[in-house]
Amino acid sequence: MREADPRELVLLLARALVDQVDQVRIDEVPTPRGTVLQLSVAPEDIGKIIGKDGRTAQALRTLLSAATSRSGRRVQLDIVD
Repeated sequence: MREADPRELVLLLARALVDQVDQVRIDEVPTPRGTVLQLSVAPEDIGKIIGKDGRTAQALRTLLSAATSRSGRRVQLDIVD
């Protein structure tokens, strides 16, 4: 079984949630502690990514953590507005 690419996973999920698919962008920023994925979407789609009380954003972070846990990689998701 191959390891899921964290960037591709977040990209797939984000595109499924938003209306303006072509404006979804992810930048990878390496840090001493791991990698930070910075997710950018259209301003009108930011609420769909964050969700009510931040539940959708937290679910995205949980899935990302689960997908990278076996490899020992530390990947953090930041939603950039």
